[in-house]
Amino acid sequence: MSTPQPSAPATPRWYARPVFFVTDVQRALRFYVDQLGFTKAWHAGDGAGTVCQVNHGECEVILCEDARRAGRGRLFIELTPEALDAWRREVSARGIPSREAWWGYDVLQLDDPDGNELMFPEAT
Repeated sequence: MSTPQPSAPATPRWYARPVFFVTDVQRALRFYVDQLGFTKAWHAGDGAGTVCQVNHGECEVILCEDARRAGRGRLFIELTPEALDAWRREVSARGIPSREAWWGYDVLQLDDPDGNELMFPEAT
């Protein structure tokens, strides 16, 4: 007869979602959904509220309307080299303004209408 072994303690899971403050949540939604290809996951107030979440794959961003705090966020999004190449082509095809930037190394940078920054690092 074997002695029961104690179960391993559960590993704590950290789950984070950045919050981008925007001046107009409806305008921000149009940018993230219509231009960048995110999907709306939820929206407070049955779509009339000032807080919502958009997702693109496993990338989740909460958009919160607060003009006093808008435009001060930065999101660092790592993609595989193949996914980054495909994303560059998509950004170009959709005419989304972007630029090459430096943040410790080369990144492709997109800014939302409020100035929040989405940075996609180059593969090293």
